[in-house]
Amino acid sequence: MRVSDDRYTRDRSRLDLALRLIRHEARTFTIRQWTGLSDDRIRKLYRSYVKSHEARGVLRHRGKSPRQVAFFFRTPEINFQAAQLASLFLMYGLVAATPAGLEARYRLGALDSGALLCLAYEAYLELHAPARISFEHAWFLLAALARRDEMSVGRCDACGCLRLRDLLARRRLACGSCGPAPEPAAAPVIALALPC
Repeated sequence: MRVSDDRYTRDRSRLDLALRLIRHEARTFTIRQWTGLSDDRIRKLYRSYVKSHEARGVLRHRGKSPRQVAFFFRTPEINFQAAQLASLFLMYGLVAATPAGLEARYRLGALDSGALLCLAYEAYLELHAPARISFEHAWFLLAALARRDEMSVGRCDACGCLRLRDLLARRRLACGSCGPAPEPAAAPVIALALPC
């Protein structure tokens, strides 16, 4: 049996993607979703190849992954960076624009989709120093955009650039650089004079 057989190539690709995700400080659960490796194998990879060999400390985060879209609307800077990250997801083909909204093109657990997610996040890191969005938040953003139930993308009413839209918000927002969008004109209120 040759080392270059498909089975070994696939195992090597899974390990390479896991190491890449570890370096982006992804949680163990996220790494398991994308690679199919066991929790124990992921911890051993971290101890063997990252913990003592990396010049900068790579943290291992514990607890639940991010789950609130409000994070992306917290400040104009985070909103702007999230919109750029969403643009990168479109450029790398992880999501596609359709008349109904964004459609997921990634497959959870597919190594090529995991590599594209890493490429998009690495491009985001090149654009922003310091980056305000962690890898875990980037993965949550991609999943939220694909679900289309809380968040979407659209054009800014003020300048026309791509922006994130909170589908559950009461008021419309412009992009991070324009500030709040003008509210639509309210219907005039008619005061009735009641007899005393």
